[in-house]
Amino acid sequence: MTEVLEAAGIVFSYQTLFLITVGTLAGIIIGALPGLTVNMGIALLMPLTFTFEGMAGVLMLLGVYCGAIYGGSITAILINTPGTPASAATCLDGYPMALKGQAGRALGLSTASSMFGGLFSTVALIIVAPQLAKVATGLSAPEYFALAVFGISIITSVSSHSLIKGLIGGCIGLGIATVGLDPMTAGMRFTFDSLYLMGGISFVPVLVGLFAFSQALFSIEENWGENLHGVSRSVSVKITRLLPTWIDLRRVLPTYLRSSVIGTIIGAIPGTGGDIASYVSYTEAKRWSKHPEEFGHGSIEGVSAPEAGANAVAGGAMVPLMTLGIPGDGATAIMMGAFMVQGLSLGPLLFTEHPVEVNTIFIGLFVANVLMGILGFAGIRAFTRIMVVPRKVLVPIILVLCAIGSYSVNHTMTDVFVMSIAGFLGYIMIKLGFSMSPIVIGIILGPMAETNLRRALTMSDGDFSIFLTRPICLTFLIIAAVTLFLPIVGPKFSAWRRAKAASAGQGAPEPSSDSRSA
Repeated sequence: MTEVLEAAGIVFSYQTLFLITVGTLAGIIIGALPGLTVNMGIALLMPLTFTFEGMAGVLMLLGVYCGAIYGGSITAILINTPGTPASAATCLDGYPMALKGQAGRALGLSTASSMFGGLFSTVALIIVAPQLAKVATGLSAPEYFALAVFGISIITSVSSHSLIKGLIGGCIGLGIATVGLDPMTAGMRFTFDSLYLMGGISFVPVLVGLFAFSQALFSIEENWGENLHGVSRSVSVKITRLLPTWIDLRRVLPTYLRSSVIGTIIGAIPGTGGDIASYVSYTEAKRWSKHPEEFGHGSIEGVSAPEAGANAVAGGAMVPLMTLGIPGDGATAIMMGAFMVQGLSLGPLLFTEHPVEVNTIFIGLFVANVLMGILGFAGIRAFTRIMVVPRKVLVPIILVLCAIGSYSVNHTMTDVFVMSIAGFLGYIMIKLGFSMSPIVIGIILGPMAETNLRRALTMSDGDFSIFLTRPICLTFLIIAAVTLFLPIVGPKFSAWRRAKAASAGQGAPEPSSDSRSA
């Protein structure tokens, strides 16, 4: 109880509340701007949080996380353009409601469902995470190696369109993680006699470059294309009613509960994300709806379901991150860096060694979701004005923030150059169809896998059977193998079954002429 009161004192201090509010507001703005993703927002603002003492910076990032997921629904409803991938399903019914003159009603339902889903997943996090951490306290180096392998295996799930390119991206991330001093012998690896590389390639500038700088380059390209073809982004939207009525809330309450459960469960599965949760929630809402014919034409359940499911992912994704040290999605993979900078070793020992910080995260995430709802209802009219901000104003601001954020990590221009190189490479790789998430996962989990592999082999005197004789370790390795190869083998097996069924249908004997005449 003492830890809870101390954590509450930290969260409800004037500075921390101000930073959570600023982070949530910034997240809503980032999410509302098409092209600025949740991952990009967190990567862009993460270096700025290092200047704050204690947990204030981490709580600010949690506010950005919650706000950005919700903010994507604003453009999805108003101009049929999802601000984030998780809001793509919201377009299906949100935009038709806006065309009917019910944009305010749709935005109000979106805000209410987002807040409900976020609060539901936070409560689930508070209940589930400590119990899972108690089970995980008995893990040692072999189990942690298996966990790292499992985390790395999800690269096939987060890859965009090509599994091969996802695997290549993961290998690139693992390669970047090997630069620097050997964790066991302190020998130099791939440093090329550079003092900067002896400490390894700083992951924060790499993340800023991959997610923020590269997207700024895409915005420059899109702005050039619009100027070339004479296209402008002028948006005019009239907002009327904002707060949902009691009748609407009573009708969508079952959808809130169902979608929040779905989003929390999907968020707790590494490699998934808000886009998957939103579409699954939308599908189930239509399946259970008494008015399925309204879906696609402005159904209030069609707006509420994807937003509740997508925002419930936030709390669900924190479960594997805090208890096992495995990011639930790309955003939590980036936030791992903020935890590490604060000296928090993610895993089961986090709950015993840092109880105050754990409760601070719980309370802070709850407060961030409440603030998201308050700011959402209060600022819907103002947020719609963001749509008219020209890219020629927005992009320079992003580029300046990228440079400042990268420089602030170690106060060296080398980090700015690393960020720029990573940004240009990220731009090229995205053009070639690569996903940035596998690279991030490789950078973050590579050192964990290497260190625990070597520790485990030291424990067993070089005997690899230690990974097969420990049940928990073996279980995680099997799950990792299934996770890694199922997206590869599954489609081929399905194609083989379809081909077999087709050949069986073609090979059926036709009736003879005698039987036809008979």
